[in-house]
Amino acid sequence: MSTASTVPDPTDRTRYGAQQSAGTATLDLPFVECPGEVAPKDAREISRHFFSRLTQLEEGTHEYQYVRNTLIELNLALVRYAAARFRNRSDQMEDIVQVGTIGLIKAIDRFELSREVEFATFALPYIVGEIKRFFRDTSWAVHVPRRLQELRIDLARATDELSQRLDRAPTTAELARHLGIEEDEVLEGVVASNGYTAGSIDMPTDESEQSSSPLSERLGGLDADMETAENVQALKPLIRELDDRERQILRMRFGDEMTQAEIGAELGVSQMHVSRLLARITGRLRAGLLAVE
Repeated sequence: MSTASTVPDPTDRTRYGAQQSAGTATLDLPFVECPGEVAPKDAREISRHFFSRLTQLEEGTHEYQYVRNTLIELNLALVRYAAARFRNRSDQMEDIVQVGTIGLIKAIDRFELSREVEFATFALPYIVGEIKRFFRDTSWAVHVPRRLQELRIDLARATDELSQRLDRAPTTAELARHLGIEEDEVLEGVVASNGYTAGSIDMPTDESEQSSSPLSERLGGLDADMETAENVQALKPLIRELDDRERQILRMRFGDEMTQAEIGAELGVSQMHVSRLLARITGRLRAGLLAVE
């Protein structure tokens, strides 16, 4: 996410200063060589002039874009101020500043001097709101509905409050009464909270020990014989429904591993007849298994 197409580059001082000099002369505005370096107190006063002029310009014109861009640069300190609240997420600071700048741009586009309120007071909720929305959409390891994300926060607050009051961890019923919701909703919120963070099964189970093995080495694998055991148990009542001759054919073919020719010789029938009998028997068993499932 980038605002490069909307916000001029303040590091290109020669080009930017020349544009400002020509722009301020045309628009009758105070000249600001590097808007991003203006002190916050001065930026507030200068911003009033630019906001006043912005309302007189037609959106989409070069002059309008110039004034709007200058306002963005003048008030980037508000973004840095809001971003400082999330310093514990320093690894995401670049993204935080970028989304905060989007909030600043939205505030500039919606601000009106007639509100008689300081722009900083008006803009900060937009900036912080955009940053929180970014965390809501990207921080969860597993995406869950917004309702459950908000319920997680409510449950955390309720748990802290009740723990202090009761001097113990609250029960599900107590949390439900405190929040005015059903117990099933509390359980749903607790389950959803597990999706906030995720850990790799390849990480050591005990980081304090260098020789600690990862969880992946301790997890069991699928038992290849489990499905066979289940099928055998499911087949037993189906096999009991077969007549003696059919059970004899199954025993010779799959128990004694006799060929169809050998079975035919034992029963005094042709190999082709044995093949048809086996197909009919196994078909009945297969249909019975599918019906059970």
